Amino acid sequence: MGGDFGAEVIVPAALKYLSRDKESRLILVGRQEVLQQRLGNHSFGDRLTIQHASETVEMDELPSKALRGKKDSSMRVAINLVKSGEADACVSAGNTGALMATSRFVLKMLPNIDRPAIITALPSIEGQTYMLDLGANVDCTADHLFQFAVMGSEQVSAVAEIANPRIGLLNIGQEEIKGNEQVKGAHELLASTSLNYVGYVEGDDIYKGGTDVIVSDGFVGNIALKSSEGVAKMISHFMKQGFQKNILTKLAGLIALPVLHGLRRRIDPRRYNGASLLGLRGIVIKSHGGADELAFMNAISIAKKEVLADVTGRIAEQVKTHMEKRKIA
Repeated sequence: MGGDFGAEVIVPAALKYLSRDKESRLILVGRQEVLQQRLGNHSFGDRLTIQHASETVEMDELPSKALRGKKDSSMRVAINLVKSGEADACVSAGNTGALMATSRFVLKMLPNIDRPAIITALPSIEGQTYMLDLGANVDCTADHLFQFAVMGSEQVSAVAEIANPRIGLLNIGQEEIKGNEQVKGAHELLASTSLNYVGYVEGDDIYKGGTDVIVSDGFVGNIALKSSEGVAKMISHFMKQGFQKNILTKLAGLIALPVLHGLRRRIDPRRYNGASLLGLRGIVIKSHGGADELAFMNAISIAKKEVLADVTGRIAEQVKTHMEKRKIA
């Protein structure tokens, strides 16, 4: 029921997803009358069911209010289904803060992990780069950044099928003397592990490639993400403006159309929709609030990949292993 469009987008996305994926089962959580109306005569038998929830968390609602006052919200009920084992994962386009707070309260954290982190894929010259944290944790210690790196490495290894992901630590320079105390501390911790840690990376490395996982605190990561989205929109605006200038530029635009379509597909944000909340005792995927059907389908696909790869179990095992090695050292 959340996001900018609610059931208007999510129900058609679910129907299209089940048409393509013949094995998965989906549970639509929300007001039954609204969901049933959107479903109409479509039926996938027991592969598509409705779980009624009488309340909705608003997009601007305080997470604390949603957590305490809306125990029958579609978000809370969906996460409860993961907790009980009736669902393998939760996918939501709703209020990010409320989703994070509710997931942490209901599912709890994995052992040896202090805080959850948000990770998603971003396009790069080499294909894609995964980045975390993207806003869950404004203030982080060196230990938190270390935990993010272990979680990110395992998630990318499982979902992107990269055997030994290259990990970079986002910093204001690549020199050893640069960075705040938290980043320098995390650098020392990561350098002493068996992880494929390549060292400090800068903001432009997010899109240049050379790393598979980039680690930062949520404050820096979220600003980097939003800045990138703004630059992408600006470039798109200027390109449209330039090609529509006169008859010659319009002709040039027609000639360049195949290239432009290819470029649009490669950097299409819908193909990268679906951010994972890592560190929880269950799989929760956050879809962009403004996601359309294609974007939301992609978020569902990510959830399925994480379920099949047992990302939660793998993260728990790897964090435990690295923490034990640190104690021995």
